[in-house]
Amino acid sequence: MAYWLVKSEPEAFSWAQQVHNVVEPWTGVRNYQARNNLAAMKTGDLAFFYHSVSEKRIVGVVEVVREAYPDPTSEDPRWVCVDVRAYGAFGKPISLAGIKADPELSEMALLKQSRLSVAPVTDDEFRYLTDRGAWVRPAK
Repeated sequence: MAYWLVKSEPEAFSWAQQVHNVVEPWTGVRNYQARNNLAAMKTGDLAFFYHSVSEKRIVGVVEVVREAYPDPTSEDPRWVCVDVRAYGAFGKPISLAGIKADPELSEMALLKQSRLSVAPVTDDEFRYLTDRGAWVRPAK
């Protein structure tokens, strides 16, 4: 299993909408590196759901339930999306400021490539942040 971080502007698509919709295609990615990360995702991978721009914080976790396929929001077949489902909210969302201030997270891709909308997360980072965020893994 691999771990990821996906960003969304809450004004465009929020965690509450993800939870309401349950399964949602992660569309609209138009950066090659982010697209390659989407293409690398496998069913069962988990991703932090990060509210970008106005909130800048990790608010929950989603699970990949469908691997990469052509993004229906683009006529260009180079762009792909995956389907994700809500997999549990953080009891204590973790802010970007909190991530930046934590020496344990100094190498996180979120900090090294801050404009990337889909980024990898290491196993250690995932465990550390889910503990800090008071995330309880739901029963399958």
